[in-house]
Amino acid sequence: MLDKDERKQIIAIINREVIPALGCTEPVAVALATAKSREILGQVPKKVEVFVSSNICKNGMGVGIPGTGMVGLPIAAALGAVCGNSKDGLEVLKQVNDENLKAARRMVDEKMVEIKVKDGTDKLYIESICKAKGHICRTIISHRHTNIIYVEKDGKVVFQELETPLSTEKPDTKINLCVATVYEFASQAPLNEIKFILEGVKLNEAISKEGMTGKYGLKTGLTIQTNITRKFIADDLVSHAMSLTAAASDARMDGCDLPVMSNSGSGNQGITTILPVVAVAQKTGASEEKLIRALILSNLMAIYIKQYIGQLTALCGILTAATGAACGVCYLLGGNLSQIGGTIKNMAASITGMICDGAKQGCALKVSAGVSSAVYCALLAMEGSYATKTDGIIAEDVDQTIKNIGELATKGMLETDRHIINTMISK
Repeated sequence: MLDKDERKQIIAIINREVIPALGCTEPVAVALATAKSREILGQVPKKVEVFVSSNICKNGMGVGIPGTGMVGLPIAAALGAVCGNSKDGLEVLKQVNDENLKAARRMVDEKMVEIKVKDGTDKLYIESICKAKGHICRTIISHRHTNIIYVEKDGKVVFQELETPLSTEKPDTKINLCVATVYEFASQAPLNEIKFILEGVKLNEAISKEGMTGKYGLKTGLTIQTNITRKFIADDLVSHAMSLTAAASDARMDGCDLPVMSNSGSGNQGITTILPVVAVAQKTGASEEKLIRALILSNLMAIYIKQYIGQLTALCGILTAATGAACGVCYLLGGNLSQIGGTIKNMAASITGMICDGAKQGCALKVSAGVSSAVYCALLAMEGSYATKTDGIIAEDVDQTIKNIGELATKGMLETDRHIINTMISK
């Protein structure tokens, strides 16, 4: 049984990883870096240079920037330099208005913003250099989207993170997560300690509703719903969950100016850990308490799995998020610890290998595919059907299975990542 101190540590982990974000988190992190440089500089810069890792470049090339009607890192960097507030974290762009946007567009048009790829860095690396009237300020973000590790002005250090980026991978807690601990916390923690997770439902349902207007992206969520109405596909758990979740991704990836509740530094992952669980709860008539516990299970399981995979890899983050959602769905259907472990193995046998080729409108298709697998894998587990140790990377132990996925993502797919990035840049 987890004691109060252990529960507090786990809640701290969730509060660190499940936070509001406005826009795709890679360009937002670039805006955060330029905003911090401008604040230290004390004026809007006349020249902005941003050096980014290949993975930041990959995830910023084709995604919509909220409220701009534009895509890419240059406009994100310019907006951060014009009006960003670093204290807003992943909501750094929430102060954008017509006047600020006009000024930022002018910076881009006049070639005052330059984006360059810097190799040999952390996979999540951003270095912004802002110049004005003989002064220069540099800000570095590394390893995590909001992790500012270095700031200097005119060659003098203003702030320097004493810890190495690697040491900031996990929160400063003594508790070691595993599937059993995640399940125990979600199913037994006092309700008043975990009901905060419902805030994420409000945010993500709102952007899903906006996505259903048909104004955004590939209209994936709306198309699924339209075909439910036509009776081309059934109005079942899978279709409802896919529609609700994909609509939110449609809106987010096309620059909708509504925030989402993110998970592990990703808005799409936050959407995917929350909305499929909400959809199944709606269809099954689950109580609020059951929904809360399922959402905690989904989000915390995704966080736990993500610790082995890292922030940015060639493996699409929908795998971790949808696996979390699958666990939440299994719980809603009455699943126990054994069945939830089986659900994870089924997911590992299902969509492991889905590549990340950058943030873009097509991410909604990957979200919908992940959600479909999540529901089916949970249903299989409820019948006692689990992938076994004879199935590829699946191990007898579910936690070892998760570690195997991590090895695949962090070591096995390095060359895949390079090929993806080269293909995108050379188009």
